[in-house]
Amino acid sequence: MKTNKLSLVAVIVLLLANATTTKVAAQELSGNISISGAFALYPITVKWAEEFKKIHPDVKIDIQAGGAGKGITDVLAKVTDIGLVSRDMNHEEYLKGAFGIAVTKDAVIPTISATSPFRKGLYQKGVKKEDFNNIFITGKYKTWNDLGIKSAAPIHVYTRSDASGAAETWAKYFDKKQEDLLGVAVFGDPGLAQAVKRDPSGIGYNNIVYIYDTKTNKPTNGIVPLPIDLNNNGKLDKDENFYGDVDQLVAAIVAGKYPSPPARNLYFVTSGRPSNPIVKEFIKYILTTGQQFVKEAGYIKFSKEKLTKELAKIK
Repeated sequence: MKTNKLSLVAVIVLLLANATTTKVAAQELSGNISISGAFALYPITVKWAEEFKKIHPDVKIDIQAGGAGKGITDVLAKVTDIGLVSRDMNHEEYLKGAFGIAVTKDAVIPTISATSPFRKGLYQKGVKKEDFNNIFITGKYKTWNDLGIKSAAPIHVYTRSDASGAAETWAKYFDKKQEDLLGVAVFGDPGLAQAVKRDPSGIGYNNIVYIYDTKTNKPTNGIVPLPIDLNNNGKLDKDENFYGDVDQLVAAIVAGKYPSPPARNLYFVTSGRPSNPIVKEFIKYILTTGQQFVKEAGYIKFSKEKLTKELAKIK
């Protein structure tokens, strides 16, 4: 009997010791994480980093936006621990060791200025995919009159100058590459948004978070979505007009109403399978607790099945 009691005490002591060790390990997590890349992922990554550091205050996370091209280049050169990439990776990048973990989803949306005099007409008609192709790819459409809007004013087309996941994804909608896109080239998502905002005759494309205000969920940043006439009937039907707020748009993307591309997954990319304990812990946090911040930040939360699949990549 005495032996059994001693055994029980030993087990309890061992359990307490393990619990204490685990707690201390969590508290003592420290080190640096360097991140660079896609403007699309930058806002939510900043939020994730802020919340993660509340749990692990001794972890320093440096985040630099610069485009998906910079993200993939930096991480493969091992200049950073994580590259933010807002497009699918290509075969060559995988051969170089790119290891992608999908962390959330968003979409590239065509945009016009909120002050555009053509806004009302465009929201009645929408714009067909073929028409977008004639603006951004072939250059066939030169004036707003070509879109059925009674105006001889020229269409001012804007695109990205940096190697951009948004540009690559928008081009992919037409089975093309970023270099096939026409327009005045502007650096970064914020830069492109500002260019379109200032030009009532302009047209561009942006990620959701640069169109909608995260507090109001409305497109109040000076640009508005340019609706796609998905069924090509020459008018924007009720079930095609889901751009009024972020919730409507996200629901349309989840339901598959908004096409993919230009909807797309967003990735954290490492050089090879992540082995750094701090990096792994940060990614685990993002795919679990950190998902609570996805919707409020204007992104799309993955299903439990998708999150489980991505988590399995780092175990």
